[in-house]
This record gives sequence, C-alpha cells and structure tokens, in this order.
Amino acid sequence: MSTPTIAPLRGPAVSSKQQGGVGFPENKPAWLFLAPFGIFFVLFLVAPTVYMFISSFFNTSIAKSGLGSFAGFANYQEMLTKPEFWSSMWHTLQFTLYTTPPLVVLAFVFAVLANRVRRGQWFFRLAFFVPFILPSATISLIWVFIFAPTNGLFAQLQTWLGNAIPTPVLADPSSAMIGIAVATIWWTLGFNFILYLAGLQDIPRELYEAAAIDGTTPWQQIRYITIPLLSRTTSLVVVLQIIASLKVFDQVYLMTSGGPGTSTQVALGLITNTAFTDFRSGAASAASVLLFIVILAIAIIRQLLERNQERTA
Repeated sequence: MSTPTIAPLRGPAVSSKQQGGVGFPENKPAWLFLAPFGIFFVLFLVAPTVYMFISSFFNTSIAKSGLGSFAGFANYQEMLTKPEFWSSMWHTLQFTLYTTPPLVVLAFVFAVLANRVRRGQWFFRLAFFVPFILPSATISLIWVFIFAPTNGLFAQLQTWLGNAIPTPVLADPSSAMIGIAVATIWWTLGFNFILYLAGLQDIPRELYEAAAIDGTTPWQQIRYITIPLLSRTTSLVVVLQIIASLKVFDQVYLMTSGGPGTSTQVALGLITNTAFTDFRSGAASAASVLLFIVILAIAIIRQLLERNQERTA
C-alpha cells in the first residue's frame, strides 16, 4: 500500500514589489514627511560639521572668503601647546565635576520621593521641570541678581548670618565657577528628574509589595530593587550630563563672560573668542575638533560599558 503524498502548504503569492517595499514610490508619504527634517539635519548639522573638520586644516578666517592657505596640523599643534586651551579644558572639567554628581544624585533622590507621593505628583513634576524650559538668559539674570555683591539675596543672607562683608560670588575667582554650577544645577535638575521618574514608573509595584511582605525597609527596597533596576537609566543620565557639562557656554558667557580674568573661561568660550574676536575660525575649528573627540570618546566608552553589562547580566 503506497503512502499518500501530501503537497506542501503554500501561502499566497507575494510579488517581488511587495517583498521589496523599500522603493521611493511605495514609501513616498514617509519620505515626504522626513524630508523637512532631513534637509535641516544636513544643512545645519552635517554640513557645518564637515566644514569644521576641513577648515581645521586651513588658515580660515571669517574676515576673508574661502578656506585660506593650507596649514596642515599647525592649528592642532598650536592648540595642544597653548596654555589658554588647557586652562579652558580644565575649567570645563571643573564645571563638569561640580555639576554631574549633584545632578545625578539629587535627581534620583527627588524622583524617588516624588514617586512615593500618591496625590499631587503632577505638582512636583511641574515644579522641577519648569526651570528647565526657561531660556538660559532668564536663568542667568535670576542668578546674577541672587549673587549681586551688595543687594543680592545671597548677600542679604550672609548679612543676616553676621557676615559684615558679603562674599562676591561671581567676582571672586575661587567661587565664580561654583556660583555658575549652582545656577546650572537649579536650572537643569528637572530633566534628569523626569528621566528617573519615568524609569521608576516602569518598575512593577509587585516587587516592592513582595519585598515589604518579606519585612524589608524602604532603604533596603531602594538599595536592592530601585538602584539595580535603574542602572541603565543612571548610565544614560550620567553620560548625557557629562556631555552637556562639557558643552557649557551660555550661562558662563552671560554670568561672568569667562571672568574674573579667565577663571571661568571654558572650552566653548575659548573657541568663540578665537573665531569671532581673533577672526581665526580655522584655529577655532581645530579646538572644536579636539573637544568633539573628547565627547565622542565618552560616548563610545559608555556604549562599551553598557554592552559589557549586557553580556555579564
């Protein structure tokens, strides 16, 4: 008796046009929606970045048209041997060290506290995030008034505490960067706060309920549940904060203009002065490339660490 053969099941025929589905006619609406962003992305990000790399090898000046004469690596050599460049990089690193730990720790603490509030949580979200949406000029004016040496709020507080001669925060080289850091922390805390709050709300509450049944304290819940499950959020917050701090410019320029002296001159301040005061955009491009390499290295290190954590997990 012969065994009957069963024909293989076949699905509906799919045309080669349906299999591809990546041509312009099929995805014309999507391409049209992406076109405005793509045009602005190329014109205002990709093109200036390419021009920055090219002009860093030339004696380019904004006072003259064209790239100017070829300089090779002379602009890079000048910046790497220039004391003002390393001083500005140190001030940038100093600002980063002043702002990154508080902005990570305080954002986490406030997010944990706000997440435990059952009613009125919207108020804390609004209160922490509103300063972040204010322009840098507004923030700078507020804190310049607070740190005013004669009639500022900080000077009044020092007077009430018995200090007859208030400390001029922004006029003192030893405290000017601290004053800028305090203003920045108050200004940008809300962004990290929102990121942590979003991460906390993704953690199942059943984990905390089970831990509470087992008799764990709130601190133990934070230590063994919250912190480990927010490790990727923390990694993202740290990297974003470091990159943002390395690119600091607005509040420094508006509050101290790099002073007193050059005590708060940061990397972007040096680049701006080189390009628009000394009219040497080629040398400024070289300094920009060096800063770009530092930021890119930090981003790559973060990616490698995250992949290593995923492999060991």
